[in-house]
Amino acid sequence: MFKRILLVKLALFCVLITQAQNNKNRKTVTTKRVTKAPKIDGTLEDVAWQDAEILSDFVIFRPDNGKLVSSEYQTFVKVVYDDEAVYISAQLLDPDPMSIPQEFAVRDNFSQADFFLVTINPNDDGQNPFEFIVQVTGNQGDAKVSNGNEDFNWSAVWESATKITDKGWNVEIKLPYRAIRFANRPVQSWGFNFHRRLEKLNEQHTWTHIDNSVGRWTQYDGLIEGFKNITPPTRLNLYPYASATSVSFDGETEYDYSVGMDLKYGLTDNFTLDATLIPDFSQVGFDNVELNLGPFEQQFTEQRQFFTEGTELFNKGNLFYSRRVGGRPIDQFNIASNLIEQENFDTNGKRVNEKIIDYPGKVTMLNAIKISGRTKSGLGIGFFNAITETTEATIRTTTEQMSGGTTTSTVTTRKETINPFSNYNIMVLDQQFNQNSTVTLINTNVTRDGRFRDANVTALDWHIETKDSKYNADGSFKMSNISDDINNPNTGYTFDNSFGYNSGHWNWEIGYNFENKDFNPNDLGILFSNDQQAIYGSAGWRTLQPTKKFNNYSFNFYNQVNFQHFSGAYTGYEAGFNASAQTKKRFTFGGNLNYGSKNRDYFEPRQGTTSGVYFLRPERMNVNGWISTNSQKKLELNANGYFTNFTNHPQQSYGVSISPRYRFTNQFSLQYRLNYNKTKNDQGYVDQVNNDVVFGQRDRKSYTNTISGKYSFSTNSSLSLSFRHYWSDVAYNSFYNLNSDGSLAVNNNYTTNDLNFNSWNLDLNYFWQFAPGSQLIVFYRNSIFDSNNNSGLKFFKNLDNLFDQPQQHTLSVRFVYFIDYNRIKNIFS
Repeated sequence: MFKRILLVKLALFCVLITQAQNNKNRKTVTTKRVTKAPKIDGTLEDVAWQDAEILSDFVIFRPDNGKLVSSEYQTFVKVVYDDEAVYISAQLLDPDPMSIPQEFAVRDNFSQADFFLVTINPNDDGQNPFEFIVQVTGNQGDAKVSNGNEDFNWSAVWESATKITDKGWNVEIKLPYRAIRFANRPVQSWGFNFHRRLEKLNEQHTWTHIDNSVGRWTQYDGLIEGFKNITPPTRLNLYPYASATSVSFDGETEYDYSVGMDLKYGLTDNFTLDATLIPDFSQVGFDNVELNLGPFEQQFTEQRQFFTEGTELFNKGNLFYSRRVGGRPIDQFNIASNLIEQENFDTNGKRVNEKIIDYPGKVTMLNAIKISGRTKSGLGIGFFNAITETTEATIRTTTEQMSGGTTTSTVTTRKETINPFSNYNIMVLDQQFNQNSTVTLINTNVTRDGRFRDANVTALDWHIETKDSKYNADGSFKMSNISDDINNPNTGYTFDNSFGYNSGHWNWEIGYNFENKDFNPNDLGILFSNDQQAIYGSAGWRTLQPTKKFNNYSFNFYNQVNFQHFSGAYTGYEAGFNASAQTKKRFTFGGNLNYGSKNRDYFEPRQGTTSGVYFLRPERMNVNGWISTNSQKKLELNANGYFTNFTNHPQQSYGVSISPRYRFTNQFSLQYRLNYNKTKNDQGYVDQVNNDVVFGQRDRKSYTNTISGKYSFSTNSSLSLSFRHYWSDVAYNSFYNLNSDGSLAVNNNYTTNDLNFNSWNLDLNYFWQFAPGSQLIVFYRNSIFDSNNNSGLKFFKNLDNLFDQPQQHTLSVRFVYFIDYNRIKNIFS
């Protein structure tokens, strides 16, 4: 109780702290209002740019931090505004314009090309700027930044143009006020910074100096004053869409279509409502499915745009795993396990056969909304809500009755709910202060209709730094409550806090964390294991300036002592050392050396952590290394490898990954990756027979082949390829019973089948942005999945067998059109 009161007092104290710009000698200029907007064509000859104050004297950010840029590579920027937008022009000098790298890419994807970057922070809080990027090819990118983390899933609609000249290249940008959020005040001053990337020199320049020895890069903005009498517009953007999909599998073809809309509406100057009405996720990428023999679920990345864009507030505290919404059915009553097919006989000889004939793999999301924003005082507020429809499995019941030598058969079907109508909520209050600190209160809630479980999780999360950004405290306290008609309601909790230092060459951290046995955020979040506690620490050293041979290098050491929380039993110790470096020729390399003591694994036996049953894993040593060649060359190679040895144990593990990328032209590139892993004499859970927990010793190997490529017709039109074949082979050679001391005893009576697992996906995607914010996307997928017992096959024989399986072909066409309310209003007025 004392800890909770102390944390609440700390949060209240933080809310009262005023914000202040850390940069004492910040650059400050005054903008000007123009009566005629410049034409966005990259020529810089418009009247609007005349007499505008010039922003220059750029300095090097990387690698020679703080060094003044030479006159031949200087950059000159101007900023003006009118009633509709902020306009930015930049002249970027280069003595050899023809040598500027110009590889094409599409929006929010970056290539080997110079770029110009603008950060705008209307609240001038040093933590939450908007970021707009234009590459020399004209390609755009934008991001929303929070505490130095860039979210490129966020997108706005704005204009830009570039032009290569005999002096270098020019860029012009128009940022409509609807693209950013700012308060409605008569006179405003905004935080700004400007970055320039020179690929051929491997340098990044900035208008204001960013000290890389302390603090975050967002804390070093300059100030542009004099924005007068600008009014935030009605921020209402509509994205109506129409899509049509054809799916063919095993000789049958199904057609579907969808019409819906996404919208963004500015509720106030700083708060926005995002909604998806009749969502359509038919064109999301494939998941990297793998054979999972472990005790925990596989985590997949989110690929649905609504759940990736503008979610930085909702990801606070790590309580939001968006794949829970519209994911697999919860199936709380184990219908899939109990009723796949079973037969019963009653006392009269009646035989009843039940079989699931339809079991949906996903839950349909009906709609979802997000409301988010941040006040001038630094208080971020977020609200998320989504609802999913009832999902049912169809069960066929066949009843056979013998009477007078005659058998009568009756067939009926019924439906069982495997996921009820569900409501998902998130509420976030996030107070930032001092340009480097934040305290967050977050609550997630899942309410399900009927007799299914409900869940509620609340967390207080904090990251607090001293005013000089050298020392910090980082941690959280979380509590979960599960309400369940089957099991008794239970409450779990977790705590974590660390103290650290990060300034100059050195950084260090020491901390403690635990999760008790009942902490469970997995109805809307994801946590692999609870009932653990650890004391941990790390220390690192890094260069701040390049040396004669290296652009940078760093070292880091970590160690951690682990215990079970329920019993307090010591479970193991782990430590490691890693290093990385980049040479002057842009060759990057690094490696790790890791140690793990014998450790008690309470999760692998699948008996519950409080049962006292554990598997004693052997002591291990691991070494791995990686390299990456100069990405500016046409041929780039990334490779890594590892080897793990287990002390006094036959288990060994090793693997290698090789990934060459070749840029044929500025428009066409191709990348291939081979990943091979093998483990000899791996030991893990297989089954439970009566009271015996059965483990198997097995040889495992896996291959992953991936190909990705793109051809850019222009910066607004491209054809891309994504291919992945994953193959895992498992061969058992012996079986054991798990002993009470965590060791294994030979079991000669148990047998099970080997495993051969294949996942094949190929996506071909054509993208055309035919107007700002408007897109046409044509999508084709070929996918195959197979799991059988044919272990030990050669690679090409396995492929032959895989292509004997039915293939699924998906073709989808999606049309999205961007509508700006203000433009429509002006047309009709």
